[in-house]
Amino acid sequence: MITLSAFADEIGPELDLQMDTCEANGVHCIDVRGIDGVNVARMTLAQAEAYARRLAARGFTVPCIGSPIGKIRIGDDFQAHLERLKHCCDVARAFGTRRIRIFSFYPPAGGDIRAHRAQVMDQMAAMLQVAEQADAVLFHENEKAIYGATPDGVLDLFATLSSDRLRGIFDPSNYVEEGVRPYDEGWREGLAERTHFFHVKDKVHGQPASVPAGQGEGQFREIFADLKVRAWSGYATLEPHLKAAGQFAGFTGPDLFQKAADGLKAVCDEAGIPYQ
Repeated sequence: MITLSAFADEIGPELDLQMDTCEANGVHCIDVRGIDGVNVARMTLAQAEAYARRLAARGFTVPCIGSPIGKIRIGDDFQAHLERLKHCCDVARAFGTRRIRIFSFYPPAGGDIRAHRAQVMDQMAAMLQVAEQADAVLFHENEKAIYGATPDGVLDLFATLSSDRLRGIFDPSNYVEEGVRPYDEGWREGLAERTHFFHVKDKVHGQPASVPAGQGEGQFREIFADLKVRAWSGYATLEPHLKAAGQFAGFTGPDLFQKAADGLKAVCDEAGIPYQ
């Protein structure tokens, strides 16, 4: 069973618009990344609690928060970043979840992140200690240009850190941007067993905007056919980027959001995977 969720700030900043559009498309979960133009990492606890009450009143749950933790360069102020992670743990709890989306660092300007492997692992380990203390779980996304941008980087993180506080997010579009065939070179090369969450956007390599699932080079059909065989169950979060994509957020709008939701449902239907 696939449970549909969304980065609903791609619809618009206002929470009511986010909920109205998700509800109209049969989506009853929101991975909160931003509301009213405020990212979760900068929300006060009072704001998070107020938003959580409004979401619950409409029957929405929050599977995960979309933090920007780990989207800094190696060499930036990491201690300040750890304090921000601690705050994100509190914000996640206010939204009723233990799951926090994170990343594995950019290189210094003009550098190669692979040359900084030891520091990446040390900083990731420190983040996992914070998660342990806060009873949180960190979900690593394969964002382009970070240490875990490609399958070998992701597999190295899991093999080296080996923590039950670390889980994997699989984003086919981000792999396409890295020149990786998501199913052939990632999914069936060890990432299937490391995937606990999906971010759903598709991509044609070299094109600026994303496309609905199944309409690009993300190999959604192959991946979802294998999900069916594995009887995989979990969340698939719409992150469509159909109009714009930025480093910390994207934009789709309410009209195109329906196309994104329909694309994901069509992929599920073709694979014979039920969704809710």
